Amino acid sequence: MNGLSEKCISSRYALWILIFLGFSLSACKDLLPEPAAASCAEKELLEKAQTYLKPVSVAERANEGSGLWKVRLGERLFKDVLLSQNETQSCNTCHPLDAYGVDGKRFSEGAFGQKGVRNTPTVYNAVFNLAQFWDGRAADLEEQALFPIFNEREMAMRDSAVLLERLEQREIYRDLFAKAFPDAEQPLSMGNLARALAAFEETLLTPSRFDRYLLGDEQALSEKEKKGLAYFLDLGCSPCHSGTGIGGSMYQPFGVVGYYWDYTGSEMRDEGRYTFTGDPSERYWFKVPSLRNVAKTAPYFHDGSVPDLAKAVQAMASAQLNRPLADEELDALLAFLKSLTGELPE
Repeated sequence: MNGLSEKCISSRYALWILIFLGFSLSACKDLLPEPAAASCAEKELLEKAQTYLKPVSVAERANEGSGLWKVRLGERLFKDVLLSQNETQSCNTCHPLDAYGVDGKRFSEGAFGQKGVRNTPTVYNAVFNLAQFWDGRAADLEEQALFPIFNEREMAMRDSAVLLERLEQREIYRDLFAKAFPDAEQPLSMGNLARALAAFEETLLTPSRFDRYLLGDEQALSEKEKKGLAYFLDLGCSPCHSGTGIGGSMYQPFGVVGYYWDYTGSEMRDEGRYTFTGDPSERYWFKVPSLRNVAKTAPYFHDGSVPDLAKAVQAMASAQLNRPLADEELDALLAFLKSLTGELPE
């Protein structure tokens, strides 16, 4: 055990003894030497953060054998316009990898100019979501991969046979599918296409300074960012925005207090998961979005109705927590959220 931990434990014992004798917690802390009290407070903040939030693992994924070829194939498919009916759009069109996986539009435009009905979520760190899409209609990345290809508002492919024939005509794809799926009787198939796209998207991770903090580097965050983290935890944001994705692990109603349009000014009345499940109890429920890279992924919410992060945070505090924020709280929360901006993979 290091010296700091021993001091914190000793100080805690002293605090509990004083409390037992009738002193208040604040009075007890006042009796501690200021550096020791500050160190213990820092340690307690880190431990509390580690209870709700988990760091991104930077371990190599699928880095050998056919796994590597799946990733290479998936990356090529992700960026290839052959996957759209009129050969004008790739996955990267709406999820540009050099722009944190979003196109910055309220609603993305498909191959034939039609707009989507929900805001395009980032593809980065999507592997940590409990399901894909705002309503969770795809169980995982592999199932999600084929939805945009055949959606008439997106890539608008009308026939899987046409797509497979396009790929079959190109030697590079015949070679890559064979290397990625060496044991398959028919390597070039829609199922394997989905598996390759998912394998690539699983590598799209963006570790940030906040991950270094969670791993024990208390100097990775500034004092203002730590204050914002403390507000984030104490106000009640972390029960929903939790786990490795700092969100994406559950569904919640939007909003808990009133309706989301009361706080966002949206003209839409999207009924959320109800449109997928038909369950009236899930009307206006959505998957909680990840907050990783949130400062880079405007506009916000399922309907892209809020272009400004500060307004989005205020809307969430009011609609979900019934707790409008003071200027100091908002400023610190924004500083913390910006610390979640990660490093894009090469």
